[in-house]
Amino acid sequence: MHPTVQKVTQRIIDRSRASREDYLGRMNELKAQSPHRGALSCSNLAHGFAACGQSDKDTLKLMNKANVAMVSAYNDMLSAHQPYAGFPDVIREAAHGMGSVAQFAGGTPAMCDGVTQGQPGMELSLFSRDTIAMSTAVALSHNMFDATLLLGVCDKIVPGLMIGALSFGYLPTILVPAGPMPSGLPNKEKQRIRQLYAEGKIGKEELLEAESKSYHSPGTCTFYGTANSNQLLVEVMGLHLPGAAFVHPNTPLRDQLTRAATEQVIRLSRPQGGELGLGDMVDEKSIVNALVALLVTGGSTNHTLHWVAIARAAGIIIDWDDYADLSSAVPSMTRIYPNGEEDVNAFHEAGGTPFLIRELLDNGLLHNDVETVVGRGLERYTQMPTLESGKLVWQPFIGKSLRPDVLSTASEPFAPDGGLKVLHGNLGRGVIKVSAVAAEHHRVEAPAVVFNDQNELKAAFDAGELDKDCVVVVRFQGPRSNGMPELHKLTPYLGVLQDRGFKVALVTDGRMSGASGKVPAAIHVYPEALEGGALARVKDGDTICLDADKGTLEILVDEAEFASRQPARPDLSGYQKGFGRELFGWMRRAVSTPEEGASVFGDHR
Repeated sequence: MHPTVQKVTQRIIDRSRASREDYLGRMNELKAQSPHRGALSCSNLAHGFAACGQSDKDTLKLMNKANVAMVSAYNDMLSAHQPYAGFPDVIREAAHGMGSVAQFAGGTPAMCDGVTQGQPGMELSLFSRDTIAMSTAVALSHNMFDATLLLGVCDKIVPGLMIGALSFGYLPTILVPAGPMPSGLPNKEKQRIRQLYAEGKIGKEELLEAESKSYHSPGTCTFYGTANSNQLLVEVMGLHLPGAAFVHPNTPLRDQLTRAATEQVIRLSRPQGGELGLGDMVDEKSIVNALVALLVTGGSTNHTLHWVAIARAAGIIIDWDDYADLSSAVPSMTRIYPNGEEDVNAFHEAGGTPFLIRELLDNGLLHNDVETVVGRGLERYTQMPTLESGKLVWQPFIGKSLRPDVLSTASEPFAPDGGLKVLHGNLGRGVIKVSAVAAEHHRVEAPAVVFNDQNELKAAFDAGELDKDCVVVVRFQGPRSNGMPELHKLTPYLGVLQDRGFKVALVTDGRMSGASGKVPAAIHVYPEALEGGALARVKDGDTICLDADKGTLEILVDEAEFASRQPARPDLSGYQKGFGRELFGWMRRAVSTPEEGASVFGDHR
């Protein structure tokens, strides 16, 4: 193993010893009682299969047959989740073929950040993750089940499903992806048109036409944002079937992978002699594997929140220093938009996760001694699924990347490090992703321009007030202020300023996440402004220095004068009502810091 990977893993094991032992102890107690269906009263059990056909009722009366819970985030507004409409019938048929039963246990919310971007609904987005976790727990609470299939793809959805399922971690669990849509308008062209619109050079009709050519069919959006980062990380953790992440929806291969996932989770169940559940597979080494995969591919910075929360749900404590230390040691091996011009389809065609996993294993960057849904070790995950005469088989991928401009080797990477940095200084602690930021923009020292609402920035841009070197501070965007929305609405404006030759950076206690691009952005900064963070005392004109290479975020103001300032206290009531935001007040009050996962669940796990 690479010494840094080994070192980080060991300190996570040491740090997590007590909480991990507590978690596993609770799961072992629950496992000893399963199958829980046998503990139900006759009335309980009758309610549980009342709507089933007689054959399924007869099966469910037996404790030596598996009942598979389907928990789905299906809805037909999300392109990534619309394909799940037909999955339950495929899964039921596959379960029947194994002499078992599959029941749709429950649905969870599934919102699209692409729809809510820059809208009030985005202020519910982060909290939707913990809502999904609770919905998953409700779905599984009936104690009718021997195994779980989780149907979800996008941003907060996969982390929420996993957090909820880890409370039932004694059950074997497989995540079932739906796959990306085919490639549409090239990403470089999409970015160009967005910036033209931001400059007022084209109208809304032209912009909508371009966006509609980019997001055009069922399937995940094809850029390498949080949704596709989810899929890659889950696969590297061994919680998908090998090579399943990026197979297109509504294809024979996708259907066969869904059938095979059903059959495999039944084989893993206690009635079939299985002993391992999700909580056994999500351990310290598999979490480190996920972080390595995130970093070598330049994945979403949302996962500096989400994988912290997932790990804690399994009794594992990780922090941003773990990310940063791993990032300094692992190479950058992909160029997928926004860290390049091509999309996840090009990555998959180049060799995808099988090639990536093989390279990482061969170079000691992944732990191989982990449990997966197809057995111990990751060797199976170096194979690509395909159909031969209609039958699903896995074959080793060829020995080299088919697109070295998209997917490189570990020995000839695009960059020597993973491009994720932790920033700290007198403005707080945050993270920055520099894998898509040119080296000349890694350090920006310029006067601050301060906004308390992201919508104020457009007006300042249109008025020409930002045509200068500047560090744009957008504050009161943290989880306790307004739910920590993503701020991608700002990206085209900041990109235009950079293209005009100005030195520009963003500093915020909000998020930029999966589509973070060419403009340096210090994000997730905490303590957030509402909680007395230093951002609340920044004034227009203060000099700020963001230095990604040194990992510093500093305001260059006399220390005593800065400390004596009264913090800004804007009226935030507009964030607290309307579009359902009034229902989430308790979450805003209870949420932890970003480095603790920005979760409402606290330490009780």
